[in-house]
Amino acid sequence: MHRVMQRVDVVLEKRLREAIASVVQEQTRSVLPRLREEIESVVRHAVYEAVADELASSATPRQ
Repeated sequence: MHRVMQRVDVVLEKRLREAIASVVQEQTRSVLPRLREEIESVVRHAVYEAVADELASSATPRQ
């Protein structure tokens, strides 16, 4: 009985790893387009702010 349980444990662990990996991969694929959109938005906004700050600082007279 002990050996049977050990074998079940090995098989179960392997199959669970495969099933979890498959689900994680599927979820990653479904999230990727939205993640790309968010990254693009954040980068665009950061560049906009940096350019605006630079233009504002170069427009103010220096003493």
